[in-house]
Amino acid sequence: MALKAPDARLADARGDAGHHYGPPPTWESADGSKVVGKKEQAVDAPGADDISWLLLSATSNAGQGRFGKVTFIQRTATHGGKAPSGGCDAQHAGQEARVPYTATYCFYVAD
Repeated sequence: MALKAPDARLADARGDAGHHYGPPPTWESADGSKVVGKKEQAVDAPGADDISWLLLSATSNAGQGRFGKVTFIQRTATHGGKAPSGGCDAQHAGQEARVPYTATYCFYVAD
């Protein structure tokens, strides 16, 4: 199995903050601003079933809100998200599996 696309709800301390989707990897805020990222570095997560931790650079931004001036995105503290180990055979060809995960995303803005 291979990653088709992320599809995640973003939440901050106040609740719904936006949506993460792709490709390319895009974060869109509830205020309409967005940032598109490109993977710069990845490291294995400490847990065997957890997706990698990432550093991404912004390739484009839109809007004046929360994500309008983001320059880097960092994904850490992941839990889950790895593709299932079974189901990669002819009997399952063309099937998709949604795999839940949680992560902490940090968005950096240059001064």
